[in-house]
Amino acid sequence: MEIGIDTFVETTPDVRTGITISHAERIREVIEEIVLADQVGLDIFGVGEHHRKEFGDSATAVILGAAASMTKNIRLTSSVTVLSAADPVRLFQQFATVDGISNGRAEIIAGRGSMVDAFPLFGYNLNDYDALFEEKLELLLKLRDSEKVTWRGGFRPAFTDLGIYPRPVQSSLPVWLGSGGNADSVIRAGVLGIPLVLAIIGGSPMNFAPLIPLYKKAAARAGHDASKLKVAVHSLGFVAESNSLAVDRYFPPTQASFNYFGKERGWGQYTRAQFDASRSLEGAMYVGDPETVANKIIHMSKRLGLSRFFLHLPVGTMPNEEVMKAIELLGKEVAPRVREEMASWKANNEG
Repeated sequence: MEIGIDTFVETTPDVRTGITISHAERIREVIEEIVLADQVGLDIFGVGEHHRKEFGDSATAVILGAAASMTKNIRLTSSVTVLSAADPVRLFQQFATVDGISNGRAEIIAGRGSMVDAFPLFGYNLNDYDALFEEKLELLLKLRDSEKVTWRGGFRPAFTDLGIYPRPVQSSLPVWLGSGGNADSVIRAGVLGIPLVLAIIGGSPMNFAPLIPLYKKAAARAGHDASKLKVAVHSLGFVAESNSLAVDRYFPPTQASFNYFGKERGWGQYTRAQFDASRSLEGAMYVGDPETVANKIIHMSKRLGLSRFFLHLPVGTMPNEEVMKAIELLGKEVAPRVREEMASWKANNEG
């Protein structure tokens, strides 16, 4: 069982001070967070991709490359790469370079993205939303699997028998598919035989449970060994020394962020009642002391059959020292409990 963190390098106003830090400062903080995550024994750190003023993560591979040279063990991934608006050749080259810097610790989570800011910026038509993703994922996997590639598609200039360099250190650079719960995306991941990340940020995580056998069945029908495929979850949360402290620190910026982005999507105001329901055992948010967060990860991992869990941290803007403390608690207290319990549970179930 792998435990990690992902972030969107958010730079919205701090609800306590009203101050909005610069993109440069937040990027430097994230690199510090990745270094600490490595030091406290977390398995993976992911950085998202957005192209608007509220985020500083438009050049994901650059951030990960900077962290790669300062870390030893932690795996480094996009979370997610908006593949529909990217050039798969350049994307592969960038992450193969991160893989070289990190000596084989790079990964890609490819998705379509819940925000569409990249499409007008890079000149893509939203009417091609699905077709772009399907074609570019096919090309990305070809680039991963073969040093020389011939390609002809509808959205990128064709090329014949060209080598793509540098090659990664890993024999097969991991490419995961990130999904918000779309059944077609889940089936696509199964057919391709690639690992799956489900973004579960609201409602009950068990609403996603039917997608996992759908994924495994699609993989088996396509000739893949479904038992070897990994499923991960990305969910929101925060860890502090006590449940009350976690709630007091995490709710205000979370509410502010949900209301800020929800306004443009037509959502209602995010309430404390919604927050409390989400942080309950059956909710989608993981907020509390180390024991509470560990128990909930274990609870959901057993029910969903997870092999990796990402805690998205922070939502909104929080003081860096609070985020760093949450990372420390996640690595030193939460992760060991989860790994021990899940290893025992898996051994008993396989036995």
